[in-house]
Amino acid sequence: MAQSTIKVEIKRQSTPDAPSTTEKFEIPYRPGMNITSLLGEIALNPVDVSGKATTPVTYDSNCLEEICGSCAMLINGKARMACSALVDKLEQPITLAPLSKFPVVRDLAVDRSVLFENLKKVKAWVPIDGSYDLGSGPRQAPQIQEQRYPLSNCISCTICMEVCPQFNDVTGFVGAATIAQTKLFNMDPSGSVLKEERLRALAGDGGIQECSFSQNCVQACPKQLPLTEAISDMGRDVFIQQVKDLFAR
Repeated sequence: MAQSTIKVEIKRQSTPDAPSTTEKFEIPYRPGMNITSLLGEIALNPVDVSGKATTPVTYDSNCLEEICGSCAMLINGKARMACSALVDKLEQPITLAPLSKFPVVRDLAVDRSVLFENLKKVKAWVPIDGSYDLGSGPRQAPQIQEQRYPLSNCISCTICMEVCPQFNDVTGFVGAATIAQTKLFNMDPSGSVLKEERLRALAGDGGIQECSFSQNCVQACPKQLPLTEAISDMGRDVFIQQVKDLFAR
């Protein structure tokens, strides 16, 4: 007998300092629903399982096709993207909660600005401001392009940081995404001008030495980035840079 409703339990928090509560909902079943459409149904009729009126659930989303990375949350206890998590493949009751390692803004929305602060630390950009015409960029071998392309697919979802045992307030670990972006820009012909600065940043507090190589990140990454390979390569480059700096004193 086909199911007629979808049971869902959502961890909610009205403000960053408010206590969290759990609200239960039953949503009419439709085939092919994902978690984003499920939350949309609640927004259309925000009434909990007891018939009590409530408010629509706050969550981040944008592209709805696993490109923007904004809809990451805990779905049945696992860090996933809401747009690609299909209801038909999830056990019920479906439990939704915000990512646990980031400050809650409201309900399922969290503040992930720590990732972007970490990217600033390693200067994860190409230092060209575009204010004047530089002509064609330097050529790059196809083999290097093939190594860089997977790393460029990072969507800043922070799932790798959520599942990492070393990413916490004690270590201040920058996380796999930041390290992978360091490799991406160090391999860029124009971006490599900042290579030494990036490597020195990764050698500092919260840097690559904090990685325990648990490999949770590469297993959880929704875009299947070669994160552990990037961490290994950057670990080697950081060590070589430290040796160079030692003899340059």
